[in-house]
Amino acid sequence: MPENTNPLESTQPSTSQNMGKTRPTRAQRRRAVRRQRRKAMPSGVKERSEYLQALIQRAYPSYEFFIFATLCGAILGLGYILDSQAFLVFGILMAPLMSPLVGLILATVSGSANYFFKAFSAFFLGSLLVFGTGALSGFAARIWLPLNLTQTFIHTRLWWADLVVLALGSILLTASFLRSEKKPFLPSVMLAYELFLPISAAAFGLTSGVSGIFPQGIFVFIAHLAWALLFGSLTLFFLGFRPLKFMHWIFSFLVITLLLITLAILLLPRTNSTPTTTASQPSFTQVAEIMATQTDLPATEIPSTRTPIPATASPKKSPEPSVTLGVSATPSITETPKLTATPTLTAEPTPLYARIASSSGGGAFMRREPGGPVILTLENAELVQALTAPLKYEGISWVQVKVIRGTESFEGWIIQSVLKTATPSPNW
Repeated sequence: MPENTNPLESTQPSTSQNMGKTRPTRAQRRRAVRRQRRKAMPSGVKERSEYLQALIQRAYPSYEFFIFATLCGAILGLGYILDSQAFLVFGILMAPLMSPLVGLILATVSGSANYFFKAFSAFFLGSLLVFGTGALSGFAARIWLPLNLTQTFIHTRLWWADLVVLALGSILLTASFLRSEKKPFLPSVMLAYELFLPISAAAFGLTSGVSGIFPQGIFVFIAHLAWALLFGSLTLFFLGFRPLKFMHWIFSFLVITLLLITLAILLLPRTNSTPTTTASQPSFTQVAEIMATQTDLPATEIPSTRTPIPATASPKKSPEPSVTLGVSATPSITETPKLTATPTLTAEPTPLYARIASSSGGGAFMRREPGGPVILTLENAELVQALTAPLKYEGISWVQVKVIRGTESFEGWIIQSVLKTATPSPNW
């Protein structure tokens, strides 16, 4: 007979063996991660093509992308009307997943022209929905104009901080999309913030009639899009993705070259050439502190037939007329002098003109009063006329200026530090 054995004792060694198998060591986990990475980037042409097609199918947007894009644009337009940062953030949180942007990056690196235009069409349609709802908000804002549109002006200007956030978001979105099946919501929100806010603000400025917003917002949107595509493409390149065919290499090279040219045009600083001052253009001269020194002419002038006497000669008595005996001396009748009125020349101060020279943002805001709501955006090198001397308000020097655009004239206040004059006055 076989010996009786304890079931617990007989199963204990196998259980420990199974537990050892289910808990890999640290070295085994590292090797598994390496195998997973190699599996994510196949080496064979066929495997890489199939893997790329699977990624493209994941990146293609569904109808939810267009629905949430419309909802996002409507909330952003309301945020611009209210000039509320909270509503703008709420609108961005309602933005759809930026999967078409991932598709554009994949198509750029893989060199697939067909899928590039499909992904671009989907992304363009979503951006158009955001633009359209922003335009409707601009029409509605005409009822309450003038409004405080600080947020609108801020999001239609290029800022280096936005470019840094945009680069990080593009890198994280691309890497997260490749490494995980989960939806990368946080990087998508970062990109939606930098892309949808400028284009919505541009549409708002176009239909509301407020100058200085359109087309600046469109330029910011294009620069941000090119910046995101460039950094996303570099991320895929360093992760091992390459075009599969020679024609794909040519297409990728053309797209990357176009992105670099776009960024060079929109981001690199340009020298503003100031035209030579002519008789029809105002020159940089002094304002009220410099007064004309011309001596006023007398109001009346009496003509005289006498020879003027020099100022240094002492006056002499004129000889008396001689009298001849027998002839009576009678005075001759002279013509009565006439009074001739001459106008008095009044010296007027020469106006002071200055140009906008902001070190950041590409321009400055003109406000209704010092520290008040924005009424106009002035670009760098734009000409303004100073109406008052600098005034202190909360420790900042403000100047009242006048701007002429076409047939309209605008007056407001601007910070003195963004104004540049050729010959500043002593009190300037």
